[in-house]
Amino acid sequence: MIDRRTLLRGAALGGAGLALSACASTGPQSRLGSSGPIGFASYKEMYGPITDEPFPLPAVNLAQVKSRFYRRRVRNPTGEAPGSLIVDTRRFYLYWVEEGGTAMRYGVGLGRAGFDWSGRGVIQFKRRWPTWTPPAEMIARDPKLAKYSAANGGMKPGPLNPLGARALYIFQDGVDTLYRVHGSPEASSIGRAVSSGCVRLLNHDIIDLYSRVTTGGPILVR
Repeated sequence: MIDRRTLLRGAALGGAGLALSACASTGPQSRLGSSGPIGFASYKEMYGPITDEPFPLPAVNLAQVKSRFYRRRVRNPTGEAPGSLIVDTRRFYLYWVEEGGTAMRYGVGLGRAGFDWSGRGVIQFKRRWPTWTPPAEMIARDPKLAKYSAANGGMKPGPLNPLGARALYIFQDGVDTLYRVHGSPEASSIGRAVSSGCVRLLNHDIIDLYSRVTTGGPILVR
């Protein structure tokens, strides 16, 4: 069985042939939701089954996620411009800044790699259901990963792929930082420091975020 910490230390887009590493208050609040105040019933609908994706996703087990990490619209606390992504590694939040003084806030999980890099960068590109390919040096350390080599086509997209349903690739000054914002099926990892990965969201949330983010948009990890 593949060790997930090892598995998520590298990632790649199979079609692009890019070796990539990494990739991770209580009670319902009366805050602004996706389009105004939102209650628990609406969250159950928001995180319900998704059937129109290439790989259908089951409903999120909300009992495994603290309610403060549910997706919601809040007043923008970041001071950053609309169109920016901000990752608050201390509170385990990711903000997508909107016009009008609001932001969409998502709960995240952070792996060891997610704490290793901070600063400003851009989302150089983004991919739906990405293929994952470990780099050659990772395969050298763990030969079991050879079946996911570029020559073998990498790990195919799917709900168990380390990058989940979507991935955003962070570059700084034109250089790949090797850190990713990506999806995860592991609801219990949200709001926690986990053993692997970079900045992980629920697959439902990364799908929502992906639709908002533009290629070349700014990101701040702090």
